[in-house]
Amino acid sequence: MTDRKYKETVHTDKNQYEYITIAHDENNVRIYTLKNGLKVFLAQNFDAPRIQTFIPVRTGSNNDPADNTGLAHYLEHMMFKGTSQIGTQNWEKEKELLDQISALYEAHKAEQDPEKKKEIYKKIDEVSQEASQYAIANEYDKAISSLGATGTNAHTWFDETVYKNNIPNNELEKWLKIEKERFSEIVLRLFHTELESVYEEFNRAQDNDTRLVSYELMDALFPTHPNGQQTTLGRPEHLKNPSMKAIHKYFDEYYVPNNYAMVLVGDLDFEEAIQLIDQYFGTLPYKELPQKTPIIEQPITEIVIRTVKSPTTPRAQLAWRTESYGTRDAMLADVVANILSNRGEAGLLDLHINQTQKMLWAQAFSVGLRQYGYFSIVAVPKETQTLEEAKNMVLEEIELIKKGDFPDWMLPAIINDFKIQRMKGLETAEGLATTLYDSYIKGRTWEQELNEMDEYAAFTKEDIMNFAQDFFKENYVVVNKEKGVNDMLIRVENPGITPVKINRDTQSEFLKEILTDKTEDIKPEFIDYQKEIATDQLNGKKLSFVKNKYNDIAQLHFIFPFGSDNDRDLGISTQLLQYLGTDTLSPEDLKKEFFKIGISNDFKTTNDQLIISLSGLEENIEKGIALLQHWMHDVQPDQEIYNQFVGTVLENRQAIKKDKNRIMTALTNYTKLGVHSRFTDVISKEELEGSNSEVFTDRMKKLFKYPYQAFFYGKNFDNFKGYIGQYIETESLQMPEAKQYPEPATGGNVNFINYDMVQMEMSKIGKGNLVNPLHFGKVNVFNEYFGRGLSSIVFQEIRESKSLAYSAYVSYAANSELNHPDYVTTYIGTQPDKLMIAVDTLNELMNELPEVTIQFENARNAALKQIASTRVTRNNIFFNTLRLKKLNIYHDFRKDIYNQIQDLKFEDIRHFYQTEVKSIDFNTAIIGKKENLNMEAVNKMGTFKEVSLKDIFGH
Repeated sequence: MTDRKYKETVHTDKNQYEYITIAHDENNVRIYTLKNGLKVFLAQNFDAPRIQTFIPVRTGSNNDPADNTGLAHYLEHMMFKGTSQIGTQNWEKEKELLDQISALYEAHKAEQDPEKKKEIYKKIDEVSQEASQYAIANEYDKAISSLGATGTNAHTWFDETVYKNNIPNNELEKWLKIEKERFSEIVLRLFHTELESVYEEFNRAQDNDTRLVSYELMDALFPTHPNGQQTTLGRPEHLKNPSMKAIHKYFDEYYVPNNYAMVLVGDLDFEEAIQLIDQYFGTLPYKELPQKTPIIEQPITEIVIRTVKSPTTPRAQLAWRTESYGTRDAMLADVVANILSNRGEAGLLDLHINQTQKMLWAQAFSVGLRQYGYFSIVAVPKETQTLEEAKNMVLEEIELIKKGDFPDWMLPAIINDFKIQRMKGLETAEGLATTLYDSYIKGRTWEQELNEMDEYAAFTKEDIMNFAQDFFKENYVVVNKEKGVNDMLIRVENPGITPVKINRDTQSEFLKEILTDKTEDIKPEFIDYQKEIATDQLNGKKLSFVKNKYNDIAQLHFIFPFGSDNDRDLGISTQLLQYLGTDTLSPEDLKKEFFKIGISNDFKTTNDQLIISLSGLEENIEKGIALLQHWMHDVQPDQEIYNQFVGTVLENRQAIKKDKNRIMTALTNYTKLGVHSRFTDVISKEELEGSNSEVFTDRMKKLFKYPYQAFFYGKNFDNFKGYIGQYIETESLQMPEAKQYPEPATGGNVNFINYDMVQMEMSKIGKGNLVNPLHFGKVNVFNEYFGRGLSSIVFQEIRESKSLAYSAYVSYAANSELNHPDYVTTYIGTQPDKLMIAVDTLNELMNELPEVTIQFENARNAALKQIASTRVTRNNIFFNTLRLKKLNIYHDFRKDIYNQIQDLKFEDIRHFYQTEVKSIDFNTAIIGKKENLNMEAVNKMGTFKEVSLKDIFGH
């Protein structure tokens, strides 16, 4: 084995803290281990005076007790409920009642008689009511948002539970104080309402087609291991019969400092940060972890076939079990996945199946877990093909790898792409922090992680062939996802929870201390766009440049000031281009050539612009331009390929019309804008089938004769200007006039789509006044205070108090372009027997804006801190100017917003609500099972209409 480039070195800082760095690590990560076993990963990133924080705990659903699955995920939710210090008005009295509730849940779990269980649950509900008078809902979020934190969240997976915050760097100590308190103990307050919210999350998962297939796949791949036997959300019978004692036991066993890490990347001082972390977290006691007997799966020796059904398009998913993340076999599986499917769309599946349109779509990927993992291929057949035919087509591509029937250049190109993606990933604070916590969770050292690229680079074609021959046998699982009725859906009754008190106007002593403990404010920095963006004119084209201060990856964007409003078929023309070649290069060859030089291309069409982008190493950008322009100038029309393309487009349209999320998007758009909108104005089946490929290729050939500007993000503007001129054509065409689409008034219409699902989803959309940038500060605070986020009025009332939905919000969206209206959208997703109660609750909240002074001040201050500690960097510097131009703004408008929020009073928000929100009339969109609709309640909302898929999609 070759010598490793990256090697650990041990150092001692000026305060005698020992830490490890890795030689040649450009990120300069420091890794400390405190006396109690707590691992601390620190790295600096000076993009903004903020710190990305993760607290990854090495435990997840795989450690759930077999009779309490879903526990780790539910515990994650409860970690936001506070402690004996956070979230309580009187801990002694509250604790007595929580102990009673815990005992009642044990009795409830043990009781087998359904009627007696209901009686116990009524008692739980009754005592919970009493306990709630001492609780303060969402106080953790109030504390953390008062710092100016963003991205507050957490997730649970097989072997991990990760807690996330991005904080201003001047609030590091307060953040540590809050998190130390949170990780010191768990208090299960407002337990039964949160449990019902988790059950609504389970209901959402039942309506999620991807999860349906994944659960079946993992169960077959891992018949004895928790990877397959314990889903993160848990079994419904366990969610409905929880044990508070079991949750406390799990927390005490796994939430110990030697089983989690602190990952901080941002504008920080190493020595100061580690001292503060030790001051707060160093006092938590080390504790031995529970001994676990490793579960070893027996090899799969035959093809295991499973079948699931749902309303969506059929597909087959194949999977082979791999060794654990970081092992040689797992890395080889990753390379094979990229030989089949890669970012350059130059893999065997990309070229032989997707490019040639042999089926609707196929993709390979690999997933590495702490123990085991899997390699998988998804195959989506055409309507005329069977799932068996789709499966056989992808297996043929695997046979090619076994034989080594793939080009020699592909392996080094894949490794090069890995390196570019790693470079991109590590350049941001969040990207580096994510990689650090992921390596910690999987038990990998940072040294191993950095040396990984060299290990990949050492693989030979022979290694790949030998691995494929040994690995791919009749030892896989295939899940056939057929179109049909999902008979495994579990539907339950509303348990009848009495709304609990959330005490919005109250604060614990802990929160009061956090709020009164003032730190020196970060001064906001507003960007001078003219100073940061260099411009020039060349051959009649405007060139703009922003310097990349981070790495050697460059981007070039050709920005055309017209889009689908000017030419409805522009988007479909760029899609067809992907399947066509030139007089000298086939479509497959073009993909290969781009991938060889490590340049990716992207065509993005919006209603008012087309952006063609190239990205990759700066030294190869010119090659990318030459290849792109050769492709577009010399593209060869091909009627046979066009006819196949039309078939694919039409089949994809049918597939979209079976997908619940896509249907809800279309229904919401129809409810907002009616029959005549951009969404429904698509080229018809008849037009597609009656046309020929030249109509679309001619657009591409002439594109660079239209007006456009170029934006280059890289290191050397002069070098770029030295070669770009030869690729600029004389402008000879004028852009077509834009079509105007109506923006009709809303009010009084209820549009419904019947879809077999567990939940029911409802969105109300209302047209407001024309956009006014002078309102942007108010919009910011209004959304934070009232409609979005964990501390918002809507979230607290709908979810925390009444547990009516997992997801509910009200959002005021300011239009991005002058002379167009703002819109207000409300959303609720819940089980049908809760929907109308949730709607009534939301209507009550929106009837008169609740005034909670404490919450308003918190929302206002949080908004100020977020703006003060945010910096505009990288290519956002340029793209911000494009967005602002649509509003006739030519400076950093955040300054105006900041100044407005500084002076904002609740009366201003109330006035904004009265004049801009309260008078809005709403249309309503509902998707769900028709038999579950409460028609009496629905009719009160307006004129009911069951719309067709053709109505909402336009085809």
